[in-house]
Amino acid sequence: MTRRNLELLLLVIAAPLVIVLFAMLLIHDGMVVTVENLAVPLGIFGAFLVAHIAVRIFAPAADPAILPITFALSTIGIAFVTRIVPDMAVRQLMWLYAGIACMVLVLVFLKNIDRLAQYKYVLVLLGILLLLSPMLPVVGTEINGSRLWLRVGSFSFQPGELAKICIVLFLAGYLALNRELLSVFTWRVGPFWLPDLRTLMPMVVMWLLAFMVVVLEKDLGLALVLFAVFLVMLYCATGKKLYVVTGLLMAAVAAVALYGLFSHVQLRVSIWMDPFADAQNTSYQLAQCLFSIADGGMFGTGIGRGLGADIPIPYAYNDAIFAVIAEESGLLGAAGILLLYLSFAIRGMVVAARAKSDVSSLIAVGLTSVIVLQAFIIVGGITDLIPLTGITLPFIAQGGSSLLSSFIIVGILLRCGDEGPGSTQELMQTTGSISSNSVLGRVALGKRLTATMIFLSLLFVALVANLTWWMVINADNIQQMPGNGHTLAKQAEAERGTISTYDGVVLAQSIEENGHFQRVYPAGTLASHIVGYASQQYGTAGIEAAYNETLQGNQDFATWSDALNMLAGVGNPGNDVTLTINSKIQQAAQDALEGNVGACVVIDPKTGAMLGLASAPTYDAADFERLLSDAATNSSDSSALFNRATQALYAPGSTFKIVSLTAALEDGVATLDSTYDSPASIDIGNADVTNARDIAYGNITLARALEVSSNTVFGQVGEQLGAERLVTAAESFGFNGNPNFTLPLAKSLMPVPSEMTTWETAWAACGEPVGEHESPAGPQATVLEMALAGCAIANNGTIMTPYLVDGIYNANGERSFSPTPTVFKQATSAQTAQQVRDAMLGVVTNGTGYPAAINGVEVAGKTGTAENGDGTTNMWFVGMAPADNPQVVVAIVIEKGENSIAAYKAKDVLETSLALYGLL
Repeated sequence: MTRRNLELLLLVIAAPLVIVLFAMLLIHDGMVVTVENLAVPLGIFGAFLVAHIAVRIFAPAADPAILPITFALSTIGIAFVTRIVPDMAVRQLMWLYAGIACMVLVLVFLKNIDRLAQYKYVLVLLGILLLLSPMLPVVGTEINGSRLWLRVGSFSFQPGELAKICIVLFLAGYLALNRELLSVFTWRVGPFWLPDLRTLMPMVVMWLLAFMVVVLEKDLGLALVLFAVFLVMLYCATGKKLYVVTGLLMAAVAAVALYGLFSHVQLRVSIWMDPFADAQNTSYQLAQCLFSIADGGMFGTGIGRGLGADIPIPYAYNDAIFAVIAEESGLLGAAGILLLYLSFAIRGMVVAARAKSDVSSLIAVGLTSVIVLQAFIIVGGITDLIPLTGITLPFIAQGGSSLLSSFIIVGILLRCGDEGPGSTQELMQTTGSISSNSVLGRVALGKRLTATMIFLSLLFVALVANLTWWMVINADNIQQMPGNGHTLAKQAEAERGTISTYDGVVLAQSIEENGHFQRVYPAGTLASHIVGYASQQYGTAGIEAAYNETLQGNQDFATWSDALNMLAGVGNPGNDVTLTINSKIQQAAQDALEGNVGACVVIDPKTGAMLGLASAPTYDAADFERLLSDAATNSSDSSALFNRATQALYAPGSTFKIVSLTAALEDGVATLDSTYDSPASIDIGNADVTNARDIAYGNITLARALEVSSNTVFGQVGEQLGAERLVTAAESFGFNGNPNFTLPLAKSLMPVPSEMTTWETAWAACGEPVGEHESPAGPQATVLEMALAGCAIANNGTIMTPYLVDGIYNANGERSFSPTPTVFKQATSAQTAQQVRDAMLGVVTNGTGYPAAINGVEVAGKTGTAENGDGTTNMWFVGMAPADNPQVVVAIVIEKGENSIAAYKAKDVLETSLALYGLL
């Protein structure tokens, strides 16, 4: 079979595959598959048949596989551009026809490749001018931070695409002429021979040119392609691996310099290192690419059924088109695309091996490398193998400039192949058996091309391995990420379970609209920090995140049929989640914080059930998308989204004296009747510890010191305890470790005892973190942690693990989960807890906590005042009632609050809670 007949056969084999691809798009869009509807792929096939005839006439000995490979890639590109941006498809089709025409014109008018070498300096000058032309002030245009375009009216063009061809042609002529000079190393360093400065000059020039492209035009992709292609051509011309090593070192130097100089380079690297760290903002494009790729799996979602074009991926039609292809055709389809590029590389290297001269051989190497390396760089970027650069995928991505230059490259490659020494000799036959007018020996050339082909093959092996990681091995983890809108979009097709309070108030539910379910939050601001959100764009948070699988109906099955339906792929309505939160107590906690910044936690100390958990400022749960959007663009304050009850760390102030007093009583350091001198100020550890408002209380008992919150007394208690015992006591209350809690919970902190000074220990016993050392200053506590400290005293020394979910039910109301209260910490003995509770009762009846007193019910509590660096104070209260048998514990903090405000607010919450218990 002749080369041209083989080419025709390959075109005919490829045609049905691409026609089927277009047919699948028609079916997805609900259209009938007819000849008229398949006019686009048939028209493209006809255009390539015309090109085939032109090759028969003008380049009969050209390589037979390059044109069919190009046909397959470019038709796939038209299909997916039509899929993603139908409005651009006609323009892309016109560029495709123009590219085919340019390819034919190259064959018609470019009769002798070697003559191009005579104009190598004109070509390099033209290439540099094309590269720099976007810097012109009138026609040069910057798009997405890169200045790569020339625009005249509505017409735009990317001159760098043609510049690559000019530079490759120049390099081929220069390297062919100076090959021997570049191959001889004259500088001896010890036992090694190295190239001198003159010999290294071409590499330095190309390095500077690539560096200039990044600096002036902010185009990392083009710079990388230019320098990588130069290294490949230089190696094939000289066979010197030292050039490659030196080039890589120079590239590393440039990378470090660019990273230090330019913020956009730093951003690209940080996105590469962790594409999900800022998935809704700076790394949104890459994160969406990876979400799409992970959805593809082994066989894909089906053509037209992927979400990458619908959510969508930014610039999916050019920068990230491969991600859409991978999602819809799967690992097999994506690997098939890569195999086509690898086949293009193989045929390009065969052309180089058959070429009749050094010039045509090096042109074939360079132009093949342009296509193949550009494909590797963009696919590697959107699969997070290398930093994302934003160049186009040759033949496939939308872009007239790229398509035009790619077809010109194909035309030149066909011409190089037509000038080969024979039409039947391939790479291994050519090496050693065919004479040539080339100075470069055929055996040597064959070895270098083989090494280059192995290198390119390894690059594509790395791409396939990386795709396998994202699409098969790690796909489940990616799909379950909170910010994966693809997963949530698919979940919108199934009914998500409700979230409600213990007393039946619905906080979140799904409403059907046009066959899809919309998540709504009818309770407004009530418990919005607890419920969180479920969004296609922003993922999930709060209970929506913690019980995501349950709400989808994928776990916590009430019956065997529920489990079997899930395994069989039969959609179950999601399970309903009932919280321990009481709507009236929750509202009381939120009302207590109204107009302030702070948090409030209400717990049943005997079980650990959360009765209320509020943070202020709060937000309407239905408005979360606007708040998240504003936060992403820094257009508004997003502090309302921050859950201060569980995620903020505060100095607990004098509420920490609950811990200090417990430690002193438990360890026998003191009793409630122990007396201490309480001056306004006292020297402990060669520094002052002072009472609030510089009040001296004289000689008082430890119980009275708690009532008036004497820092000078508790500073002495801290000194008596020592850092080791104080920290150990704090850890027994939960500091430096968290319970297994439903919502994200910051760890409450104490320092390493060995690093604490006596003065720091004294202030720590008073609840003020003052140390500066490697371990964090302490104590620092969440509001939830101080509520748990109150629970220890209320529940005879035992802290129960806090929990938020009271029950899970399937769509039929059958219960699948009931909580079992468990012990988190045994903070102290029951006897000591009773003594501390008695002392805290005195705080409310005869001390600083008097605003929390309730008629008819004894309240035990402790106030706290923690100083901020700006002179303001945070006001605390931790309290429980009834004091003789506490049923509820409240912890509240008001940032920058007035004196006693926290105790007043806690009283309101306690009254609401006690009324519901029938105790008021």
